[in-house]
Amino acid sequence: MGPTNSQDDKIQYLLDRAAIHDCLMRYCHAVDRCDAELLRGVYWPDATDDHIFWRGNAEAFVEFCMPILKSRDQTMHNLGNILMRIDGSDARVESYFHAYERLCRKDGTSNDVVMCGRYLDRMEKRGQEWRIADRKVVLDWWRIYTDSADWKRGLFGTHFNVGQRGDADPSAVLFGDRLHRG
Repeated sequence: MGPTNSQDDKIQYLLDRAAIHDCLMRYCHAVDRCDAELLRGVYWPDATDDHIFWRGNAEAFVEFCMPILKSRDQTMHNLGNILMRIDGSDARVESYFHAYERLCRKDGTSNDVVMCGRYLDRMEKRGQEWRIADRKVVLDWWRIYTDSADWKRGLFGTHFNVGQRGDADPSAVLFGDRLHRG
């Protein structure tokens, strides 16, 4: 449902959309930077997540996925099309995602995995905050590569530091504790 004709309702509708979008962006940042605290903050404490091969309470999902994410050399989650239907303090949100993961094998070589699908979220606004109340992940497409780019060669022969996890990443300096406050 969209806003009514009232100017205040239209403004609130846009503010709600922006807050929902920010929550979704924090999810991507949290999983890619392996920030468990930030990831917990995108779900309500009683939220559920049906994440393809895992289903249960969102808090348990955070505990389940952090070791897996930390075992990856790199991950990158991107959102594309986002469809929202807001009805008061309830929202239905479909977000298309592309997830990239670089897996390190036991023999020291790496391979890349690309997954594409959709997050189907029921979100709730409690007080003035929007968070995920229930998530279902639908996997629409994937590709598992047998190799990965040779990062030792750099990009076009140029060497640079790639993104890091935790306080080592440049975004930690940029945002500091502001990221956790939403």
